[in-house]
Amino acid sequence: MKNKTSRRQFLGAASTLIAGSLISSHKVFGMPAFVNNLVKPKSLISGVKIGVITYSFRDLPDQSAEATLNYILDSGISATELMGGPAESFAGAPKNTVDLRSVFPLMRKRTEKQELTEDEKKTLAEADEKNKTYREELSAWRKNVSMEKFEQLGKLYKKAGVEIYAFKPDAFSMRNSDADIDYGLRAGKALGASHVTLEHPNNDAHTLKLGKAAEKYGMKVAYHGHEQQTFTFWDTALAQSPANTLNLDLGHFVAAGNPDPLDIIKQKHDRIMSMHIKDRKTKANGGDNLPWGEGNTPIADALKLMRDNKYKFVATIELEYKVPQGSTPTAEVKKCLEFCKNALG
Repeated sequence: MKNKTSRRQFLGAASTLIAGSLISSHKVFGMPAFVNNLVKPKSLISGVKIGVITYSFRDLPDQSAEATLNYILDSGISATELMGGPAESFAGAPKNTVDLRSVFPLMRKRTEKQELTEDEKKTLAEADEKNKTYREELSAWRKNVSMEKFEQLGKLYKKAGVEIYAFKPDAFSMRNSDADIDYGLRAGKALGASHVTLEHPNNDAHTLKLGKAAEKYGMKVAYHGHEQQTFTFWDTALAQSPANTLNLDLGHFVAAGNPDPLDIIKQKHDRIMSMHIKDRKTKANGGDNLPWGEGNTPIADALKLMRDNKYKFVATIELEYKVPQGSTPTAEVKKCLEFCKNALG
């Protein structure tokens, strides 16, 4: 996914769609009782905390908070960057009438600038209009929602052995209200997260606003980047507030054509809250997103750098390469975790 602007829009829309589109199949069997009998995962390896962003499980049919917890556990992961959808649906957010499973592939085609048929364009236009209405409904819901359900969800995940270290709702963009921003920070804190994440808005006034808002709650705001990432990409935001930090994406950083990608970690390690890891080729080699070990991203070296220097930020698995036929997202995330174990072993 190479167009940073459209991908930011895509992720925001997808996060909102997930919040209301799918009905949980796990709520019926008593999740608390299930949690009590779990074999808890552990993905702290040689002092390096390995997490997963739940965006990695976006193609799975059940996007409820309970099902998402199962995906994390099945992957053997004990820490997560939680997308907004599962948490907000658990807290009672209004449901969206858009069928995510049918629209999601079309959103991806549009993001990647693939040619769309007239019927596909019509379907997307209708979904966009419905989603706009839903955003308004969701914003109204957020103004009055109690934090109790978010606290409950944080405890549920913690009891299962999964730490929610970051929260990524569609609440922090420039189109969101101040009330949405305040809600997102409070919800993240209630879940137990140390920081919230969002796509960098490329607007200095907005990063200043977010940093100052986060300071009130003792939270951090970690800005994610795609192929617009450079060594100085975050500097203005970092200078604006101690609450402004990095959600570095090492794979995108490599695909952007930056030399010496490990240097960004060395230079900014004290302001990195979490780092997405994926294997992409360099810009010169086409920038493709590949199964780990097949691209040009120095994942193993980055993990060893974290280990050897005792860096405390989280390395977040983000599954973006195409899942092979016959496999599943959870199986592929598990392979990524094994890659990390082998690198750090």
